[in-house]
Amino acid sequence: MTNLKGFSRRGVLKGGLAGILATGVSPLIFSKGAYAQEFCNAPTGDTVTLGFVMPLTGAYADEGADQQRAFLLAVEHLNGEGDGGMIPTFSSKTLTGGGILGKKVVYVTGDDQTKPDAGRDTARRMIERDGAVMISGASSSGVAIAEQALCQEKGIIYMAGLTHSNDTTGKDKKRFGFRHFFNAYQSGIALGPILGDAYGKDRVAYHLTADYTWGWTQEESMIAATEALGWKTLPPVRTPVNAGDFSQYLTPVLNSGADVLVLNHYGFDGVNSITQAMQFGMRDKQVNGKDFQIVLPLVSDLMAKGAGEAIRGVYGTANWDWQLGDEASKAFTKSFGAKYGQPPSQIAQTSYAQVLLYADACERAGTFLPSAVIKALEDYEFDGLGNGPTTYRGSDHQCFKEVYAVKGKDAPANPFDLLEVVATASKESVTYDPAIFGGELGPDTAAAC
Repeated sequence: MTNLKGFSRRGVLKGGLAGILATGVSPLIFSKGAYAQEFCNAPTGDTVTLGFVMPLTGAYADEGADQQRAFLLAVEHLNGEGDGGMIPTFSSKTLTGGGILGKKVVYVTGDDQTKPDAGRDTARRMIERDGAVMISGASSSGVAIAEQALCQEKGIIYMAGLTHSNDTTGKDKKRFGFRHFFNAYQSGIALGPILGDAYGKDRVAYHLTADYTWGWTQEESMIAATEALGWKTLPPVRTPVNAGDFSQYLTPVLNSGADVLVLNHYGFDGVNSITQAMQFGMRDKQVNGKDFQIVLPLVSDLMAKGAGEAIRGVYGTANWDWQLGDEASKAFTKSFGAKYGQPPSQIAQTSYAQVLLYADACERAGTFLPSAVIKALEDYEFDGLGNGPTTYRGSDHQCFKEVYAVKGKDAPANPFDLLEVVATASKESVTYDPAIFGGELGPDTAAAC
């Protein structure tokens, strides 16, 4: 807890504000530089520690592996190593390769196992044991929300990785949490018109949904978007994360009267469910006089690679694609490819961007003090990180930028040429009133670790 512009409670107990002033100490004690050390894990040496928590095991392990690659690349670039990636294209020019505020960036990593409790415990160890001043990570919204809540308790900035649930910056938003990735509501806005044009407005949809916060809000958003077109929705069916075998959930679809299957699955679950749906011959069937279709509302190159031919012709949405033609995307793809021998995925791009955005906020604030970093991020407008002009909205800490509707390519040119952007939803079209999702950011307090 803090009060009196950053003085810890234990410091004030010795005599309160009057006692401090009575000592004759200069009023400069209230300057930013003086109180910047009075918060959890304030760096005091020549390094600053960042904590990266990823799903290195579990249903989203492929995403976690690419996320880790991006985090390590971002650290290299912040410390002046390599070609700088997107630092030269970033509209802010505070990052010069000298670390953050003159301190070399070091890091700790951990596995969240695609489980909220494991993610929270790992983040806690990083804060309490390793002195991490910022936590970033997650490929599961359930994990991200758990880690974000912990960081709120600890007074540590949380720069979320891949989290797509409306709840992350809705009912579960936190003052210390920030999301660069887009959300399920925005997927519905971007994808609805594409589905209407491709499949018509007289459709019956059957949803299989990952049974946690992301799946629930993805299902809700897609139902709203497609019913606005005139589609009918059969009662959705919830599936456990990391189910592996989806045959028991796919069999009822064949006799349901549905002519569209919406798979609200991600990671290995998305790969397995769409592959098994193809093995059931669903794409070869006709129902209600129409060709049966499958939709994967949130998709990545990593999933497309795992699904192989099953992804061809399937529509979804993405936060970013490595084949975008802007200078920032080209620079990041070149840098990532040179180091790892493959193009980056959307989780790599959003994770890399989050690290740069945190470092930039510290530089612009002139301190690691969380309250100042929060203010530097709120309502910040920037460009040059691969998504075009972007705003970090202050009221809910959600980024607003373009959202991409994508489709699995019918004839990939190479093993990485799997998705194509078929439409772009403008930043303005996916901007919404934060009141629709509720929630409160909560207090701005720097807690003792």
